[in-house]
Amino acid sequence: MHLSVLLDEAIDALNIKPEGIYIDGTFGRGGHSQAILKQLNEHGKLIVFDQDPEAIEYAEKTFADENRVFIQHHAFSGMFNVVQKLELEQQVDGILLDLGVSSPQLDNAERGFSFMQSGELDMRMNTKQGLSAKEWINTVSLNEMATVFKEYGEERYAKRIAQAIIIAREQKAIEETLQLAEIIKQAHPRWEKHKHPATRCFQAIRIYINQELQELEDVLEQIVGILKPGGRMAIISFHSLEDRMVKRFIHKMTSGEELPFDVPIQYEEDKSEMKKIGKAIKPGQKELSQNPRARSAILRVAEKK
Repeated sequence: MHLSVLLDEAIDALNIKPEGIYIDGTFGRGGHSQAILKQLNEHGKLIVFDQDPEAIEYAEKTFADENRVFIQHHAFSGMFNVVQKLELEQQVDGILLDLGVSSPQLDNAERGFSFMQSGELDMRMNTKQGLSAKEWINTVSLNEMATVFKEYGEERYAKRIAQAIIIAREQKAIEETLQLAEIIKQAHPRWEKHKHPATRCFQAIRIYINQELQELEDVLEQIVGILKPGGRMAIISFHSLEDRMVKRFIHKMTSGEELPFDVPIQYEEDKSEMKKIGKAIKPGQKELSQNPRARSAILRVAEKK
């Protein structure tokens, strides 16, 4: 069963207006989208994005008779272009992003995201385009692999693990998830408590293959041009790299111009474009007991001035 993370908190954060226009940038299996739609009247609109063909197919079935929903088979980095085509720039009341991999993607062994099930190494969000994890892991250089593990997975033993993978692939092509997970496990000298030794490397490969940090950076730059004044963005992150980017973006948008410390500034000269709404929100104990995958989730909210 798919459980949407921080569902109530995210919907509350959007401060939904019944006649408003909202964007769910990561449809997944539609938990957040359906909760938004319940609060919209007949004049409200919901635009949903996903790059995963399976998610889009599910959205089309779910909203087959729903004329308030506009389904877009796009990565959310294409959000502004879609909004522009719909002539809705600076008219959107809220944007929700639930980052990372969805439970259906993790649970489907054939997608290759999980190191707990046997499946072909793929890891692409959009299975119809781009380099698969299998193609990458069997051709990438030692230095590039180690850099990806270190930067995107924050893996301390990146070089050591990369060397083990290079040696293993010279004997036999690495094609399956459990095959790769076992190589990493054997090469890893120190395991974190309650954490599989392949966790960080699998995360790193997934982020790299799908260019997740670049996608996030691209969409953050578009948000101010999409939202109307008073419109909100609510972003749920699952690891420190994403959350750091969101946190820095909110700080930048709420701080205005970076002026030298000795330049006097009056209140009315404030050039900030957004204001921060509340503190970062994390799942409560009740949600964590029902959905352990929510443990690293963090929600940050900002409003356009």
